[in-house]
Amino acid sequence: MTISENGMLPLLLNRLTPLTAQSIVFAMDSLEQAAKDLDRLEAQLTALLDQCRKLREENTSLQSRQESLVAERAALVAKNEEARTKVEAMINRLKALEH
Repeated sequence: MTISENGMLPLLLNRLTPLTAQSIVFAMDSLEQAAKDLDRLEAQLTALLDQCRKLREENTSLQSRQESLVAERAALVAKNEEARTKVEAMINRLKALEH
């Protein structure tokens, strides 16, 4: 004798239907939550990518500025050395005039 022959099928369906409906609602809620989580994650990822782009641009700018400052420093060091040489030459000439 099968379940449908002894009248158990309607009883089983009545017991399973609320559980199944509840499971469907739970699954839908879970899907909605997952969609919200994915949206939030996408927003965070977009913000992170924007921040990375800004940091890359800032880093490029800072590297360029550093190269400029290094070149400026080298020019100033050369000028300083040239001025030192000229002052030493003047001092030597003045000393030579004293004798």
